[in-house]
Amino acid sequence: MARRRRPLPPLPPLVGLAVLLSVAAAAVAKTDQPDVAALNVMFNSMNKPSQLSGWKSSGGDPCGGDEEWKGIECSGSSVTEINLSGLGLSGTLGYQLSSLKSVTKFDASNNNLNGDIPYQLPPNMVQLNLYGNSFTGGVPYSISQMEDLETLNVGKNHLNGQLTDMFSQLPKLSTLDLSFNRFSGSLPQSFQHLRNLKTLNVESNQFSGHIDVLAKLPLEDLNLQNNKFTGWIPSKLKDINNLQIGGNQWSSGSAPPGMEKGSALGSSSGGGSGSGVNGLLIGAIVIGVLLAALILLSVLKRNHSSPASSHYIMDESGHNRSFAPLVNDGRVQKESSAVNMKPLERSTSISSRTPSAMPRKSISDNEFENKLNHSRRSTDPINLVTYSSLDLQAATGNFHSTRLLGQGIIGGVYKAKYADGRVLVVKKFDPLSFSGSSDFMDLVNSISKLRHPNISELVGYCSEPGHYMLVYDYHMNGSIYDFLHLSDDYSKPLTWDTRVWIAIGTASALEYLHEACSPSVIHKNIKASNVLLDADLNPRLTDCGLAYFYEDTSESLGPGYNPPECTRSSGYVMKSDVYCFGVVMLQLLTGRKPYDSSKPRTEQSLVNFVTPQLHDIDALGALADPALRGLYPPKALSRFADVLGRCVQSDPEFRPSISEVVQSLLQCVQRTTSNRRMGGLRSISQRTDDSDW
Repeated sequence: MARRRRPLPPLPPLVGLAVLLSVAAAAVAKTDQPDVAALNVMFNSMNKPSQLSGWKSSGGDPCGGDEEWKGIECSGSSVTEINLSGLGLSGTLGYQLSSLKSVTKFDASNNNLNGDIPYQLPPNMVQLNLYGNSFTGGVPYSISQMEDLETLNVGKNHLNGQLTDMFSQLPKLSTLDLSFNRFSGSLPQSFQHLRNLKTLNVESNQFSGHIDVLAKLPLEDLNLQNNKFTGWIPSKLKDINNLQIGGNQWSSGSAPPGMEKGSALGSSSGGGSGSGVNGLLIGAIVIGVLLAALILLSVLKRNHSSPASSHYIMDESGHNRSFAPLVNDGRVQKESSAVNMKPLERSTSISSRTPSAMPRKSISDNEFENKLNHSRRSTDPINLVTYSSLDLQAATGNFHSTRLLGQGIIGGVYKAKYADGRVLVVKKFDPLSFSGSSDFMDLVNSISKLRHPNISELVGYCSEPGHYMLVYDYHMNGSIYDFLHLSDDYSKPLTWDTRVWIAIGTASALEYLHEACSPSVIHKNIKASNVLLDADLNPRLTDCGLAYFYEDTSESLGPGYNPPECTRSSGYVMKSDVYCFGVVMLQLLTGRKPYDSSKPRTEQSLVNFVTPQLHDIDALGALADPALRGLYPPKALSRFADVLGRCVQSDPEFRPSISEVVQSLLQCVQRTTSNRRMGGLRSISQRTDDSDW
C-alpha cells in the first residue's frame, strides 16, 4: 500500500514574499525583441540624436526598463506609438520599421529627416505623419496594404514623380495630405475608392489633368491650389465646405453635359446653380447637339468604310495630315514576325486598342467635343512634336560622336541640346529601314500609343525622305547599366529600396506590354542599358514597339542575355522577355555584368554562375552587390532571389508570366503585413516567417 505524502509546511512569511516578488518580476514583460531591434536601427539611422533620451544603439527595454524612451508608448511588451514631432532630427528612418507590428501611430513631422520614405513601415498604422521633412522619392507601395490607415500626411517634403495607383485598398482613409511637394501627372484612378475621404490637400504640386475621379467622394475639405489641373470642376464638388481651387488652368467655356457652367472657374466654392429655365434651355441644346452628332457620325461612318478613307492626326500647326491606319500589333507590317499575332482590322479605330487600365490622353479637355470631331476621335491623336531634320542636326552638333549615347543595330542614339536648356534623345534610323514616310508613320503612331508610367514616352519625331528619327525625353541618370557598371567611386550607389522599386516598375511596364495591350507587344530587347532611370530613379523601359528590328536577338541583346530557346530568330517568345528581365534584375542583385570575360571561366556568365546559388541563403550574402554594404534585410534578398530564379529557368514553360512576376514582387513587399491582413497571400518561396522585407 502506497504511503500518503505529507503536505509541505507553509513557507515562512519573508520567503513567501520573496517568491511572490520574483514571480511578479518575471511577469513584467520586457519589450518584444523585433521592436527593440527596429528602434535600434532607427536610432542609428538618425545619427544617434542626443534629444532622444533613453534610446540606445543596441539592446535596451523601452517598454519594461527603468529608463523612459522619449516619444515611445507601449502596451504590454509591444511598442504602440512613436511621437518624435519637432525634435530637430536628421538622417533617415532606417529599414526595419516593418518589425513594429503593433505601432498604430507614427509621427515624425517637422524634422529634418531625408532620403526615401522607407518601404519597411509599420504595417498596421492608423496614423502616419511625416509632414515637414526633406523626404525624396515617392509614396512607398507598402502603404497600399495598410487597411486600417485613417490619416496619411506627407506634405511639405521633396516627394516627386507620379503617384502610383495604389489607393484602392484603403477603406478607412479619411485625411490625405500631399501638399507642397513636386508630384506630377494625373490623380490616380484608385482615388475613387477612398469612400471615407473627408480631407484632401494637394496644394502646390504639379498635378495635371481632370479631377473627375474626386466627384463622388464625401469630401468636406479640398485644396487643389497651385497645380496644373484643367477641365471643369464636377458640380458635385461645388458644395464642399472648404474648397480652394486657385492657381490652376480650369476651362472657362461651356461645360460638358452633367457639369454646371458655374463650376468651371471663378469663385473658390464652385459657383451657383442655374435657374429652371436655364436648365431647360441647356437640356434642349444638349439634345440638339447629340442629334447633330449622330447624323454627323453616321455620315462619317459611311465615308470611313470606303477603301480610300484615311485616318488623321493633328500636327503642331493645326493642320490635318493623313497616314495609314495601324495593323498588326502596332509595329510596321511585314511578311515575317517573331510572334504570330492577329492583325487589327483596318476599320478598327486605334482608340479601341488603348488598354482600359491606362487613362487615355485626349487632345482636348472636353470629351464631348472630341466625339463631334471624328478626325480627332478616330485616331485618338498622338499629339507629338514634329521636328525637322535641320533642327535635330543643329541640336546634336550634326550628330557628332561626342553626342552619341549609344549605337545599336537600328542606328545611333544622340543627345540633343537646345538653347533654352531642353535636352532630348534622338534615335536615328538607317534610311533603308523604311520604304517611305507612311511606313515610318505606322511605327510612330504605334509607339505613341504605349503609355505607362514606367515606359519612356515618345515626345516627337522627324519624317523626311532619308531622315527618320524618334525623339524622347532625356534622363540624366542614364540607365541601370550606367549606374551599376560605369559609376565612379564618388557616385551614390542604388539602395536596396530603390532596387526593389526599379524591379517592380520594370516588371509593371513589361506586364503592360504583354497583357494590357491588345494584341500583346513583345519587347525583344530588354537589357540593363534599355532600362533608364529618371530624376527620381524611377525606371523607364525604352525601345518599346521596335521588336521587328530585333530578329537576331543574339546580335541586339549581346552576350549573357540571349534566352536558351533563341538558337534561331523565330525561337523568341513572350517568356523570352521574362528571361531577359531576370538577367537585368540579377545585375541589380549582384552588381555583376551579364557576361564578364575578365572573370574566371565558371563566373563569366552571370546566369550560369548565380542560378545554382539563388536558393542558398549563405551563398546569397556573398553574391549581393558589395555596393549595398550589407544594408538590406537578409530575408528580403532571399525572396527577391526566389523570383529571379524562376525568371531565368532554361525552359520557357517553367518561367512565370510577367504578371505573376509583378505579383510575386509585390507580395514580397507586402509581407511586412500580417498573414491576416494579407488574406493568406504568400510569396512564391512559401516561407512562414514574416519578418523583414
